[in-house]
Amino acid sequence: MTPGTFFSFLPLLLALFTAQPQAVQTSVTRLVIQDEVILRVPIQGRPVFPRIKWVEKKGPKCIPADAIRRSMLSGPDQVDFVLSDRSRIRAQFDEDCLGLDFYEGVYLQPEDDRVCARRDAIRSRMGTMCRIERFKRLFPKLQH
Repeated sequence: MTPGTFFSFLPLLLALFTAQPQAVQTSVTRLVIQDEVILRVPIQGRPVFPRIKWVEKKGPKCIPADAIRRSMLSGPDQVDFVLSDRSRIRAQFDEDCLGLDFYEGVYLQPEDDRVCARRDAIRSRMGTMCRIERFKRLFPKLQH
């Protein structure tokens, strides 16, 4: 293989590795700064060929902060959290937050050990903040 051939395949190889879920940071990072807890939740990429449709049902008012393992971008005004029991909760933002860019992960700063709708907000790395309007519980449904 010539060096020119190798370099022409390099973008393709990099794209394959970035699409793999193993390339995502797998743990939530907890920072404590002057008695304030800030959680950095990694973002997992969307699957290339989704076979599952997620059906929304009524969700809880609050979720335990220590149960959050990772998050997924699921739309311009929502983020899905994957919890320690592998269940999914969708955080929907208020109307003022459309098109936020959470490419590096989301930051949560809960007031206590829970993340609550209508109280807490999600922050992007760029400093943009969106208040969580409601949570929806997600259930998988296979697509044909």
